[in-house]
Amino acid sequence: MSGGVDSSAVCMLLQEQGYEVIGLTMRMWDIPAQFRAGSDEPAFIGEARELAHRLGIQHHTLDVREEFRKTVVADFIDEYLNGHTPNPCVMCNLYFKWHYLLEEADRLGCDRVATGHYARIVEMNGKLHIAKGLDPLKDQSYFLWRLGQKELSRTLFPLGAMNKEEIKEYVLQKGFREKAEKKESMEVCFIEKDYRDFLKTHVPDIDERIGAGSFVDLQGKKIGQHKGFPYYTIGQRKGLEIALGYPAFVVKINPQKNTIRLGRKEELESSRMLIRDCRIPDPSLLERDDLLVRIRYRSTPLPFRILKHDDTHLLAEFISPASAVTPGQSAVIYLDDIVVGGGIISDPTEMKKYKF
Repeated sequence: MSGGVDSSAVCMLLQEQGYEVIGLTMRMWDIPAQFRAGSDEPAFIGEARELAHRLGIQHHTLDVREEFRKTVVADFIDEYLNGHTPNPCVMCNLYFKWHYLLEEADRLGCDRVATGHYARIVEMNGKLHIAKGLDPLKDQSYFLWRLGQKELSRTLFPLGAMNKEEIKEYVLQKGFREKAEKKESMEVCFIEKDYRDFLKTHVPDIDERIGAGSFVDLQGKKIGQHKGFPYYTIGQRKGLEIALGYPAFVVKINPQKNTIRLGRKEELESSRMLIRDCRIPDPSLLERDDLLVRIRYRSTPLPFRILKHDDTHLLAEFISPASAVTPGQSAVIYLDDIVVGGGIISDPTEMKKYKF
């Protein structure tokens, strides 16, 4: 329970369906804006506790700030320091959020766990799969590809077949206007403003360790100076502070040399992609010729073909070149609305090293 409209709606829907509901709020990261004057805990915890009281359900709070810092935040920082652009929500869902949800469920004697994600769970060929939420503007299936059979077999997504407006209206009709009108939470829960400011705060010596580097052209010729490779991402155009006489984009990041290659938009295109750390519930589905892949959240799913794969890696070829394929982001494979699997996009240089 986050205190917001989605998790609040989940509690009410499950009660209506006859479930005995217990609320759990995880305190993962403190941001000053979340605190009311004189309070020693974030406001959302009190809001969740109050809702639980009004609904007549138990409420528990789990302080996991230190563990969150050591896992999700540490991975986020490490990825940027390796020249990648991470998806912290993908990391968090399996290795953190569901870990503690299921642990607490066992401790409290609960059969299932439920969240406010806009996604569904379907069975195909004897395996459970994530499927898109029916609201295309809120679908969160992209972030859930890492969940395995153990997690999915105990998970409920009550909002997966609803759209946001329906949920707001439902909560409003239940008499919780403040929930229906509450502003939505930020996309990355621990980033208050810009991730660059976050890196500077939590890696105080980042500028001494890495420092300024060179912008280079496609031939490797130095054409300017940048502030340090962790502050840039593939496809970035704004904030480069360099004039080349044409729109320039970040095409490649080399953390070993602290160089950033700039190029025109067409030079962002890739025909192939290597995916690592794959999770494929049913490998036989990879033989389909109608699969699509999404290479970033909210991006259009792209037709592609799988050239080679094993238990952990997958080499794919796009039917038409894809733009800004970014190491560190998730590549999530779909069959219609069903998530067939996913993985983390590797640096293109890894293609030469990896042998299937």
